[in-house]
Amino acid sequence: MSNRNKEHSDGKNGPAEPRPDHHQHHKSDATEPGAADELKDTTAADASQAPAASEGLEAQLAEKDREIAELKDKYLRAVADFENARKRIRQQSEESVRLQRESLLRDLLPIVDNLERAVGAAQGGGNGQTIIQGVQMVLGSLLDYLRVQGVTPIEAKGRVFDPRLHEAVDHVESPHHEPNMVVEEMHRGYAAGDRILRPARVSVAKGALKRDEPDADGTK
Repeated sequence: MSNRNKEHSDGKNGPAEPRPDHHQHHKSDATEPGAADELKDTTAADASQAPAASEGLEAQLAEKDREIAELKDKYLRAVADFENARKRIRQQSEESVRLQRESLLRDLLPIVDNLERAVGAAQGGGNGQTIIQGVQMVLGSLLDYLRVQGVTPIEAKGRVFDPRLHEAVDHVESPHHEPNMVVEEMHRGYAAGDRILRPARVSVAKGALKRDEPDADGTK
């Protein structure tokens, strides 16, 4: 075989070089501008919506700040009203106590006057009747004052013993009293309305021993 035929044969059997596909290249170039335009439109839409969303959030924040400010103002006003009411109540209470104390002291002054008269009568001598009258005047003044204040004495002597009103300090035998009767009153009790200021201190009769019952020492 000649060299020309050999070269021709080698040219046919060797690897062929790839040819560029002009049709595919033109197709890719045709689709790329459309995708770019769509991306641009999406970006532009997002950019246009961002300011509106930001303005909406700012408006919501401003509304919340306004509500917080209103609640804070209401709270401060309520606290101030409470403090003013408490001060006013305290002042009224102090004023009421002061007036009551002044009234009490004013009512006690006549009793002091009667005591001074009794002391003056005792220092001046006499048969003692003037002193007794002075003491009676003082006692009457005190009882009148207690009566005006709603204080009343508790009846005790000759009545059935009542533990709510009486305080038994002794139990005695008495042929003139039934058992559990108040025989003697040591200290008078007083009540103010339905409240007991001081119970009466009394001695109470106990049951008399029968003749056939032994005494405490065993004798009859």
